[in-house]
Amino acid sequence: MLASLKKKETYKHYFKTLRYALYCMTHPLDGFWDLTHEKRGSVSAANTILALVLITRIAGLRYTSFLFQKIYWPDINIFLYCSSILFPLALWCLGNWGLTTLFDGKGRLNQVYMATCYAMAPYPLINIPLIFISNLVTEDEGSFYTVLVTISLVWAGALIIAAMMQIHEYSISKTIFFTIASIFAMLVITFILMLFFTMISSGVAYFVSMGKEIMFRY
Repeated sequence: MLASLKKKETYKHYFKTLRYALYCMTHPLDGFWDLTHEKRGSVSAANTILALVLITRIAGLRYTSFLFQKIYWPDINIFLYCSSILFPLALWCLGNWGLTTLFDGKGRLNQVYMATCYAMAPYPLINIPLIFISNLVTEDEGSFYTVLVTISLVWAGALIIAAMMQIHEYSISKTIFFTIASIFAMLVITFILMLFFTMISSGVAYFVSMGKEIMFRY
């Protein structure tokens, strides 16, 4: 009985934190402050929003009208496509947290991740209906589709800035500066990772070549 009640409370809390994304969309300053400082959000809800973003993007590739999405579906590698979204997200969270930690930022790594995922909520909410709408409008009416897609991206971007401002307790100018700096940090981390894996690949190739040479001689 106690286990059943606890499970029910867990689900109730999960759906409550998931619905809270709607409040963050319309009241970003208060919403993102309470998200972390008042524990109104949850990592499980953030994971759900991220999953919805991935599903929306993949469904958009598959079902959006060819008038607006000229992609040949059999050529799509879903694993690589998901990685192209998840990898930049991981770089953003690490880069932003690493930089802001050095300059009096109050947000923790899990809070940066959670707030970023909550900020992406407009994307699935707007683009899921657009997948169906794209198959109903003509090419001449495509500007309506394009404007709504742009609104979802700009809205999500603005929410990310508001989220970072609230969880790190920065001014708007300082937030914009560290947003740009975080993007630069993402590029630096990518370069370091590429250099690391290139060195590993070269080292492995060297030892493989040496092994083949030894086998050939003896």
